[in-house]
Amino acid sequence: MKNLKAIILAAGEGSRMKSKKPKVLHEILNKSMVDYVIETAKGCGAGEVCVVVGHKAEMVKEGIKSEGVSFALQAEQKGTGHAVMMAGDFIDENSDMMILYGDTPLITGETLAKLVEVHREEGHGVTVVSSKVEDPTGYGRIMRNDAGSFQRIVEHKDASETERLVNEINTGIYIFNGKDLKDSLGKLNNNNAQGEYYLTDCLELILNTGKKVEAVVAKDADEFFGVNSRVQLAEAAQIMKNRINRKHMENGVTIVDPANTYIGSDVVIGRDTVILPGCVIEGNTIIGEDCEVGPNSRLTDMKLGDGVTFQTSTGIESEIGNETTVGPFAYIRPNCHIGDKVKVGDFVEVKNSNIGNGTKIPHLAYIGDTDAGEKINFGCGSIMVNYDGKKKHRTVVEDGVFVGCNANLVAPVTVKKGSYIAAGSTITKDVPEEVLAVARARQTVIEGWIEKRK
Repeated sequence: MKNLKAIILAAGEGSRMKSKKPKVLHEILNKSMVDYVIETAKGCGAGEVCVVVGHKAEMVKEGIKSEGVSFALQAEQKGTGHAVMMAGDFIDENSDMMILYGDTPLITGETLAKLVEVHREEGHGVTVVSSKVEDPTGYGRIMRNDAGSFQRIVEHKDASETERLVNEINTGIYIFNGKDLKDSLGKLNNNNAQGEYYLTDCLELILNTGKKVEAVVAKDADEFFGVNSRVQLAEAAQIMKNRINRKHMENGVTIVDPANTYIGSDVVIGRDTVILPGCVIEGNTIIGEDCEVGPNSRLTDMKLGDGVTFQTSTGIESEIGNETTVGPFAYIRPNCHIGDKVKVGDFVEVKNSNIGNGTKIPHLAYIGDTDAGEKINFGCGSIMVNYDGKKKHRTVVEDGVFVGCNANLVAPVTVKKGSYIAAGSTITKDVPEEVLAVARARQTVIEGWIEKRK
């Protein structure tokens, strides 16, 4: 949307989290709460985003992964109005200003887009999102006049007994006309029980100038769930998990046990893929169609082609081609490129390696810093010895090579096309094409040794 900017308040300590880490950096499904809010603001059309930091400001700045964010410092926490004042240079009189909170990760871009639409179509000076809840304790109350129009917001601590009976609450989400916001901030005072500058007072100030102020009741109160403790963090994570899993199932993915499946918000999964119980899929993972993942697998920033089976294994920052099988109990470490119709079997570890189409690594092997071609067979116990104690070196194994069981290839070394490595060999020199390489001591039988030992 044109002429829309967002200010995200993230300066508070969050003492109820009982943590050394600032509240807004606590994660839900491997992403910080404040990053969810930043991405949602951008997703609904905010061209620029400013995060107001305060408690452990540098840690918050470093912890935010979203790009293109500016910051304002609230050195002393003197209320929400004071926090927005600290972003005064960011406020544009010719734009609408969205005010969000860094501890409300469940807000959706669709809701914010509708809020902006209502705000602009009805010509409000400010629009606030409200919600009706069973227990409004601790929240500011929306007070309306006899005609049902917005009148003011009363903070819980300042509310009378009668006002506390109102169950329509302020979610803390606002859209201000930029000029009206700037003018009202200049008139704020801290004449209240807490001695703070309340952003909510800006609404009454704008209303008194004759501008339209309205509260729009949200349909889903869960979107505005604020996280203030570890218990609430877990509750928010459950809501987010259910929301994400439902989206994938509606898009044609089978999730066998949604209650026991954890999928990050940026994950993409193709239709007719089956996710078995106990899986954690996170980061920028992309899974193709007709795959089967799990049970009990973890994928982080992975890319899987179509028809992949990934069973009871871990994969990190790597790419797997079509119709490849991985696991059980395999470990794909970062920077691996594994081709089509490859078998990476049980207790196999692959690290920083390229594996060509049709290659088989059935079990009990370590393939590290290796460029492996197509249709290679790595026997049980194949080890690429890549570390000399100071530096890592690469191994090259060309197409069609057969590596026997319990063989060590000591890098840097190259095994040329079509050769065989005898079982139990330790290869330290390059192997030519289509030969048998044997590098092991000749077996010796010593007669009478047992008797002498006795």
